[in-house]
Amino acid sequence: MRTRPGRLTDRRKQHAPSAARVPVLPAAVSVAAALALALAAGGTERAVPGATAPASAAPASAVRSLPALPASVDGGAWASGHLQGMAVDRRKGVLYFSFTNLLVKTDLRGTPLGSVTGFTGHLGDLDFDERDGRVYGSLEYKAAKAFYIAVFDGDRITRMGMDAASTGVVSTVHLQEVVKDYTADMNGDGVFDGDTADTPDHRYGCSGIDGVTFGPALDGRPGLLLTVAYGIYANTAREDNDHQVLLQYDVRHWRTYERPLTERDPHTSGTAAPDGKYFVRTGNTTYGVQNLEYDGHTGNWLMAVYKGRKPAFPSYSLFVVDGSKRPVRGELRGQPRPERGQLLSLLPQGLHHPESGVYGWESAGQYGLVALDDGRFYVGAAGTAPGDGGPLQTGRAALHRWTGLTPDPFLAGDAVP
Repeated sequence: MRTRPGRLTDRRKQHAPSAARVPVLPAAVSVAAALALALAAGGTERAVPGATAPASAAPASAVRSLPALPASVDGGAWASGHLQGMAVDRRKGVLYFSFTNLLVKTDLRGTPLGSVTGFTGHLGDLDFDERDGRVYGSLEYKAAKAFYIAVFDGDRITRMGMDAASTGVVSTVHLQEVVKDYTADMNGDGVFDGDTADTPDHRYGCSGIDGVTFGPALDGRPGLLLTVAYGIYANTAREDNDHQVLLQYDVRHWRTYERPLTERDPHTSGTAAPDGKYFVRTGNTTYGVQNLEYDGHTGNWLMAVYKGRKPAFPSYSLFVVDGSKRPVRGELRGQPRPERGQLLSLLPQGLHHPESGVYGWESAGQYGLVALDDGRFYVGAAGTAPGDGGPLQTGRAALHRWTGLTPDPFLAGDAVP
């Protein structure tokens, strides 16, 4: 999630700045003994052969010198959409929480330091790039057929209720490849059916974008890239929507494309095509990859999803792409016309569905997933709290350790074996 050192086996109302904030008490747990038992029962942790950490990753000694992370960080309670994703700036000790139409910045104690409001689109998953110190998030305006990466200057988020359009703390880059697949007239009737799952339109079932993460190039080239995952409509009647779709972008020159957020007049400044496009066969899910996360500890890629409903697939809630295997060009099964693409492999661990060949786990992570690149993760927990004007949305980052056990591979707490 960023440029940190490497070695897992394994949706919209305008935020009301004056809304009461309801604190959520942090959960403090230490579970070294429980983890030892879990690992003895069969969980494993290993370095994936051939996995590469980003070239700009800091040395392990630099990470060890960082302040200790708490077992839980409260993201607050807000008049907003539900929690979508999280990002951590470890050096400055701050977290960022995406609440669909609101970005909240806190310190490690959960004290709000600032927020960005005014989004009428869908702000999704987040990640932090240590190279430029900025936060990157998926941003959708489906009615306008516009899909962006929102780039936040975290250092300039210094007070609550900063307007996304007028304060200059956020810029956007348009993703034309997503628009092409989202608006594809797949049945050739000359009509794009819009934001609905009940249609043959939308290539690969594309509903937009959600999951984002920084990590190495999937084809093995040097460099750190931003990976963006498609949302995929849930539709059990079609066969061309059983792949997760990942786009990769080199963002080092994106400042050329960045434009202020102007919701009334969406711009189209951005790259014409991604630097890579990849497919992972998991079976259809509900809105695709909600949270995407590269784990530098193992070199693998985690995809947390809302479960699908196709009986031919197991419909797990977490899939892991095997980072030790390069993509292979092959057939994209189920497409209306023969098509080939770059296919990624699922890690052959966890639960297994022999009929489909799909591996995965049953776990949380759909509301936020942050790899700390040492076997630990912050896993997002979403909820509600009472407010004067109605229920408020809450979010919390809870520390977990990866065990690889089934069905749930995450163990709550900060134990280090």
